[in-house]
Amino acid sequence: MIHSGRWTRASLMALFACALMLSPLISRAAENPLLSSLYDFRISNFEALNAYYQFSVNGSTETLNDIVASINASNAEMNSISEKASGLLNDDQVARLNQDFDKFKDLMRQNINDVRQNGYPDLRLVSDMANQAVTLSRTSAEMYDIVRTSESVTTDKRVEAARAAAVLMAQMMSKYSARSTSSVSQTFQGADTEEPLDEQAKQFDALMSEVTAGHPSGELHQTLSSVASKWGFIRSSYVNYNENNVSFVIDRYSKGILEELNQAIELMIGNDRAAATANASAG
Repeated sequence: MIHSGRWTRASLMALFACALMLSPLISRAAENPLLSSLYDFRISNFEALNAYYQFSVNGSTETLNDIVASINASNAEMNSISEKASGLLNDDQVARLNQDFDKFKDLMRQNINDVRQNGYPDLRLVSDMANQAVTLSRTSAEMYDIVRTSESVTTDKRVEAARAAAVLMAQMMSKYSARSTSSVSQTFQGADTEEPLDEQAKQFDALMSEVTAGHPSGELHQTLSSVASKWGFIRSSYVNYNENNVSFVIDRYSKGILEELNQAIELMIGNDRAAATANASAG
């Protein structure tokens, strides 16, 4: 019995040591939290811009709440970025991102107040906000790339393609809303590039080809199939963006694509963790 007890203690110690050896491998395969926050930050900012363009037309409380929710989400992610930046982003980089975000929020607040007080937007202020959205988008993309390419950060090609596709869809969605809004259609079109929507649609096609590489199965396959179905329904509207289309349908399906891309990203990250654990255990 004494021998058995000693064996049990030794086994537990061995298992504990094994767990310590495995944990770095699992950690490296797991999602980098700073990348995740930067990604969510980028999406939320475009969602706020998209909601504003709609609010400038309908002035509804529901749409205003959508803006507030997106800005609050961006605030939370900005705080998270500041907390997680150590070793990957320096203080000046975080400060620049925070400054650009504060300017965007201030202009958003002014533009919301204009619509609420006057019933229509001030096109000069809308243009100022649009230009600041460009600056914020470029800065956040730059910070994302700095973290992504860091030697201490491991990324997954399909996850990165899915995130790039989601950011692109958020850009396209906000641009389409701007084009569909007669009061602001002559100003900024809601994206951080000058590329027309039809070219962006082709880029989205290419990114989704990367995401679906390797013949995914199970729940991931179902989720990506649903994305493909929704995209197939609205793709022609993005390609032929000068034609008259039902904008609220495009908006609803675009948001559905964003939601399901996020689900796919979570599934892929979960699959990577499981694979890393299995491989480490086998080794």
